[in-house]
Amino acid sequence: MSFNIALNFEDGVTRFISCNAGEKILDAAYRQKVNLPMDCSDGVCGTCKCHCASGEYSLGEDFLEEALSDDESRQRQVLTCQMVPSSDCVIDVPVSASACKTGIGRFQGKVIRCDALSSSAIELLIELEKGIDFLPGQYVNIQVPGGTQLRAYSFSSLPGDMQASFLIRNVPGGLMSSWLLQQAKTGDELTLTGPMGSFYLRPLQRPIVMLAGGTGLAPFLAMLKKLALNPVNQPITLLYGVTKDSDLVMTEALDELAGRLTNFRWLPVVTDTESACPQKGFVTDHFDHALLNDGDVDVYLCGPPPMVDAVLRTLQKRQITPASFHYEKFAPGQKAEQHAAA
Repeated sequence: MSFNIALNFEDGVTRFISCNAGEKILDAAYRQKVNLPMDCSDGVCGTCKCHCASGEYSLGEDFLEEALSDDESRQRQVLTCQMVPSSDCVIDVPVSASACKTGIGRFQGKVIRCDALSSSAIELLIELEKGIDFLPGQYVNIQVPGGTQLRAYSFSSLPGDMQASFLIRNVPGGLMSSWLLQQAKTGDELTLTGPMGSFYLRPLQRPIVMLAGGTGLAPFLAMLKKLALNPVNQPITLLYGVTKDSDLVMTEALDELAGRLTNFRWLPVVTDTESACPQKGFVTDHFDHALLNDGDVDVYLCGPPPMVDAVLRTLQKRQITPASFHYEKFAPGQKAEQHAAA
């Protein structure tokens, strides 16, 4: 038996390692040529201190309180030289990937198809040479063929799949949009680097509210597909905001996921006043007390900067502080270095 361990470095890079049953994280990382911070490796110095964001583990008692205090242990701080996982885990490492002599993953793939789903959205499907491990919600950088420019796109597919899918904003005249719609053909090679990002699905402990703006739907598709593999009891609501009815895409996929996740519902929200959609306006117009559960809720938001700012203002105005709030901003023609998450 082995466990999948995601190491999230402070520069946004995520590296996955495999940890055998009974094996310590530091040893597993070293075995796979990832040099996590360390000095004594005996639980004395505290140099290898990290934070376990999710997963189950044991630390034993062979470390000094000066290296890891009881308060730090309660906050899920860990010493990787002592940590033995008993499930898949996500570990936040407080240094850059390069400092640990590892780097961003590089993957090759070929275009299977790219379809214009609407005037505003393109779906890209890629056949990979090998599946990419990532945390649902994370993104990769894709190199625009014929140049050196990179664009950041969130997966809409499951981690590890040999086919990776992406929902891409159609930007008129955009570098990637133009290539996809005018030049791309089946078999064209693409280079992907990653995964990256702090916007990813955490363990479900309370009701979930997902807020998607346009092609910001992509990471939620990955999250929901992952949840559908092991359904949970917590209610999940997705508000999917677009400008006009024709911008609503992947609705059949959402309906199919709703059929598999009995506690999941999704509601389209359209700003066009002429829309046939029952929910008109902005997603912030449809926050009710039941949805926000008096703050006992985890909120995930992916959309353009004005949408993110509007949601933040609305929550502040209503004096509601979610138990956790994770968001990612994107802009048309998003360059890799501009991708922002919190």
